Amino acid sequence: MHPEYQYLDLMRELLDKGDRQIDAGHGKATIGAFGRQIRFDLSEGFPLLTTKKVYWNGVLHELYWFMSGQNNIKYLVDNNVHIWDDYPYRMYMERAKKDKWQEMTKEEFVSKIKGDSEFAEEHGALPHIYGDMWRRWPAKDGRGIDQLAWAVEELRNDPSCHNAIVTSWNPEYLYTMAKPDEANHFPICHNMYQLNIKHEKVSLQLYQRTADIFLGVPFNIASYALLANVVAKILGREVGEFVHTFGDVHFYEDHEEAIRQQLEREPRPFPAVKIDDAVTSIDTFRPEHVSLEGYDPHPPIKAELTVAGFRNLDNRPN
Repeated sequence: MHPEYQYLDLMRELLDKGDRQIDAGHGKATIGAFGRQIRFDLSEGFPLLTTKKVYWNGVLHELYWFMSGQNNIKYLVDNNVHIWDDYPYRMYMERAKKDKWQEMTKEEFVSKIKGDSEFAEEHGALPHIYGDMWRRWPAKDGRGIDQLAWAVEELRNDPSCHNAIVTSWNPEYLYTMAKPDEANHFPICHNMYQLNIKHEKVSLQLYQRTADIFLGVPFNIASYALLANVVAKILGREVGEFVHTFGDVHFYEDHEEAIRQQLEREPRPFPAVKIDDAVTSIDTFRPEHVSLEGYDPHPPIKAELTVAGFRNLDNRPN
């Protein structure tokens, strides 16, 4: 059976048996379940889902943004990737209202990020986002701990190691655990992954605490499957499995029609990815070193994006 049916079957399960809840953050209804898992043998194809077209340019540039330790959306905007625009824009608008700055539309804000480097430096950053946590975890002595580089070297030096874990979940900056002036306005959703070598192949397991199965999960699958391929290339090994473990996996109620449309489609063969031999370390990886071959998906299916997790921290209790 085509491995994409794992994803499709999980969507069917949510449609048939999911629990309806109202999200306190944005007031929308989700239908979900807790604790599920899907897995893909990456030696048999790259799991870029085919029952609707997945935004490959976004996958590729976002992963590079994370792996290179960046936290400013200017790189993404410059490469026509706009999946993170909402958070810095909303942060800017909060400050604009508070400090009586000139308000602007999101389109004006993004244009300003693209064309004004000083404005982008001040207003385009998302502190403590994935790239920061992967490459510069803040230690108590002021060091920035490079978790990703450490994990790769652990695997290189001890292929039997069980500790090659990278986490983005830092309670110091999250929700009411954080000081009010230090808390993230944006969510950390795909919060931890582990790299492992079995049968000489590099595998990766992601734990995702919350997952939008229709819009987000196809993107997350591709991103972490690509990361597994990149690490395997760096280590000079074959790639093994990508294992995707979910906490709360759900769809937004207003996505139901789009999901039913997708479930009517038959999966097509997965594409392949090739990574250039120039990739010998994390820091030599570039998006142009990756080629995608044989991707022939069904057309895209559009659905409204909910900006989940954004918090107006000025109005929350201490």
